[in-house]
Amino acid sequence: MNPEPGLSQNNQESVVEHAKKVAVDGEAGVSRRTFLFKVSIVVNALVGAAIATPVVGYLLGVIRKNGGYDSWITLGPVSDYEEGQTVLATYRNPYTHEWDGDTGKVACYVRRERGDKFTVFAVNCAHLGCPVRWFPQSELFMCPCHGGVYYSDGARAAGPPERGLFTYNYRLSGGKLMIYAGQMPTLANEAKLVKEILPCPGTSKSTIG
Repeated sequence: MNPEPGLSQNNQESVVEHAKKVAVDGEAGVSRRTFLFKVSIVVNALVGAAIATPVVGYLLGVIRKNGGYDSWITLGPVSDYEEGQTVLATYRNPYTHEWDGDTGKVACYVRRERGDKFTVFAVNCAHLGCPVRWFPQSELFMCPCHGGVYYSDGARAAGPPERGLFTYNYRLSGGKLMIYAGQMPTLANEAKLVKEILPCPGTSKSTIG
């Protein structure tokens, strides 16, 4: 640095030292600002990822393949079910956690027609999903919510439901009854229709329940 005219040697040295100090402090200030800026970018990225992950998972869940949550689940030995009888059975949803407790259990009705022929009904009414009850005396399924009634084969008998009960696919393996479950059978999940409802009076086409 060139000496300023009119300044003593000591003053000139003081000016030089001050200039150096300002330069060093300026560089340190720029470095701190750059560091804090980079830290803020990383923090914002982490927050954005934490918010976006469940949203993306929800959106992608819509386009997952049908039956993506399903698996074969045992309902116990075939010998536990008597021919001509309808009984309430439960299974553990395969996509639950230990802390879910009893809420991870799903109910269904099993009817053994004869021999190795079964029908496994979803417990939910086809109207709005309320759990139906089986009354062996009258051999009817009845919904306590809105009065839906179904015959012993699951076909609609009366009330607001427009179709019969939904059913599960089943198979027999190693002497055990197994159902393909994990999500409730519905029309959206390719549920099998229980029975075709007879045509309404005055119409030429049948109504699928």
